[in-house]
Amino acid sequence: MKAFQLTEKKEFMHLLLRSELFDHFLLSEASIHAAVHYDIDGRLNPSFFSEDERSVQQLEGLTYMPYGRLRPVFFELIKGKSAPTAFKFVLMLSPSNLQKTIQASGTPIAPADILAAYMNILYQKEQLILTTGVSYRMFIPDKSFERDWEKFTINFLNRNKVVFSEI
Repeated sequence: MKAFQLTEKKEFMHLLLRSELFDHFLLSEASIHAAVHYDIDGRLNPSFFSEDERSVQQLEGLTYMPYGRLRPVFFELIKGKSAPTAFKFVLMLSPSNLQKTIQASGTPIAPADILAAYMNILYQKEQLILTTGVSYRMFIPDKSFERDWEKFTINFLNRNKVVFSEI
C-alpha cells in the first residue's frame, strides 16, 4: 500500500467531480460529511434493474456501480461555498480492467485470486490523500501485484497531471 498527498486540491477535485477521468472505476463506497453525513454503498441493487436495463446500461456482470453514474450526485452533494468537513471515496477496478492490469503486470497471480484493486481518496483536516490497496481472496505471499498496482497508480496520476507527493 502506498499513500500520496494530493497537493493541488482544487484541480484534483475538478478531475474527480467534473471530468470523466475516474468514470471507468467502480464505486465500492463513499462517505461525505457536509451539512449532514451521507454514506453510500456502491453495490448494485439487482432487483432495481430489469435484464434489459442492465444490458442497455452496460451493468451486466458488475456488482458495483460505475463511478461515472454517481459522479453528478457527488458533485451536487459537495459543491457550494463550504467544503465538506471530510469525505471518502473507495474506487476499484472493474473486473475487465482488473484482468487487463494483472496481465500487463506480468505477475503470475490469477484474476480469481484478487477481490479488487483499490484507490481510496480521503479528505480530512484539509488534507487530500490517495492510497492504493489490493484485496485478495486468500493469503498470497507474493506482493508483486501490489507493487505493480502502486506503479500503475503513479503512472495514472502522472499521465493526468495530478500533483502529488508520496507519504
